[in-house]
Amino acid sequence: MTGRAADHDVSGHRRARATQELIVTAAERLFAEHGVLAVSNRQISEAAGQGNNTAVGYHFGTKADLVRAIARRHSAAVEEIRQRMLAGVGESPDLRDWIGCLILPMAEHLAVLGSPTWYARFTEQVVTDPTLRRIVTEESQSSPAMVRIVDGLRRRLPDLPAAVVAERGDMTRMLLLHQMAERERALADRTATPRSSWHEAATGLIDALIGLWQAPVTNHSKERKQP
Repeated sequence: MTGRAADHDVSGHRRARATQELIVTAAERLFAEHGVLAVSNRQISEAAGQGNNTAVGYHFGTKADLVRAIARRHSAAVEEIRQRMLAGVGESPDLRDWIGCLILPMAEHLAVLGSPTWYARFTEQVVTDPTLRRIVTEESQSSPAMVRIVDGLRRRLPDLPAAVVAERGDMTRMLLLHQMAERERALADRTATPRSSWHEAATGLIDALIGLWQAPVTNHSKERKQP
């Protein structure tokens, strides 16, 4: 390959990458604001400034592939924060430290992105779609830091039955996604928020989740035996 041909290939690759970034940015915003199913590839192409309405399909294939690209755009940064926080807590026996490792990385990432952001609302939209939820779940399960965090959390709650741990894990995930999305939505709409920063919002959520995880467990077998 001649030098001129190589330069042409590099230039073409850079243009493709720039176009992909524009598409991902536009799709994340539109999905966050309107829902994944309500947004067409044509709308994404137009919002990304692409005259060719097939640009989304050309660069990403299916809508699921585009959703995965958006998720991965953020996952590396969030994983880096998780790893740093894990290094800080070590083998701490404090439940708060481990819940903090679950909640604070998302809040810190959103704070770094500035304002407005769409990532929290995008994630909230995706997890409500049965066909797309698996993408976010896979990204989370592939995180080495998340595996360690969940294990550390469980080891701080040895007396909780496995079924209760799973149930409260679902509650934790729902609260995290909903609260982050609600705050992001309020900031985008320029309405008042209960907390003045992402860190303070995360702190309030951690307080609530400590109560959730330490709440008593009702023994239904004993309830049924009562006259």
